[in-house]
Amino acid sequence: MNRSDERALIEQATMGSRTAAEELVRAHQASLYAYMLRMSGRPDVAEDIVQDAFVRALTNLSRFDFRFRFSTWLFTIAKRLYVNACQKHKPAYDSDVVGAARGSGSAPECSTIDGEVTLNAKSAIDFALGHLSQEQREIVVLFHQLDWPIAQIAEYMDMPEGTIKSHLHRGRQKMREVLANHEAHLSHVEEVIRA
Repeated sequence: MNRSDERALIEQATMGSRTAAEELVRAHQASLYAYMLRMSGRPDVAEDIVQDAFVRALTNLSRFDFRFRFSTWLFTIAKRLYVNACQKHKPAYDSDVVGAARGSGSAPECSTIDGEVTLNAKSAIDFALGHLSQEQREIVVLFHQLDWPIAQIAEYMDMPEGTIKSHLHRGRQKMREVLANHEAHLSHVEEVIRA
């Protein structure tokens, strides 16, 4: 969604348009859920955070600053809610559920063997993500899963772009090291690369 369309929807939603509010939710719900699921590793926590984030964003829409992207603001609200939820829930990664979540679109049909290979690779990636710091995991997920550009991640995380690049580089390096030290997970990732 381009910024002018986004601005028009926000203005309409602020004036009470349910249709505009629904369109804002539809535009960001899948990616926000996928992001929160990757961060928390728990579908129940991710669902609660996403729902609460939208309620708070739509309730306070009149406070939105048009200098920023709506997605950045929404993800910031969700991140704050996630930090609060972390005090109540310790992340427990469920690779089947986390790996099945996508920002948008649907997975193509594949044979049972291909599905197993993909599931094994996702499990390995989840394992490696679990060894990253909170910041590194968040940056890797935003960049690789949600395709956010470095500049948007920097704005969202309130960090210089160079710091984001460093965290991204170190996070990927750490994931490689973790996988290299775990023979089964490394073979699952290599199997996907060969395919």
